[in-house]
Amino acid sequence: MAGKLIAENRRARFDYFLEQSVECGIALTGSEVKSLRNGKANIAESYAAVEGDEIVLVNADIPPYAQAGPHFNHEPRRHRKLLLKRREIDRLIGAVQREGRTLVPTKLYWSDKGMAKLEIALAKGKKVHDKREATAERDWQRDKARLLRDKG
Repeated sequence: MAGKLIAENRRARFDYFLEQSVECGIALTGSEVKSLRNGKANIAESYAAVEGDEIVLVNADIPPYAQAGPHFNHEPRRHRKLLLKRREIDRLIGAVQREGRTLVPTKLYWSDKGMAKLEIALAKGKKVHDKREATAERDWQRDKARLLRDKG
């Protein structure tokens, strides 16, 4: 990732074990691009799903562009096609169908060439005890840093 960050899914690291990440493009309309240029997007509840022989981004919220008016705007939560090479698509579809993995979007950003890019990760869901363990570890690291700072 090199460009300017638009949106980040910070909850993904807490809810999933992220294994492998892939950068992909997104098929967008003009009003969606202008809305993203304003820095408005939310990928927190979104996921990538397999539809036929392609992968689409589901439930990502890109609000309508205010200056476009009602006729030339887009549907905020429509399914958006992800642009990947056929070999990558086949590999991701195989991992989702055979191994029971999930495709989770982690970052939405601008590339150096000004294109909107999405980073999706192949993920495995965490159980409740894994989440509790991660929370306890994070709390201990915070307390340890506080103790070292105060004593040292």
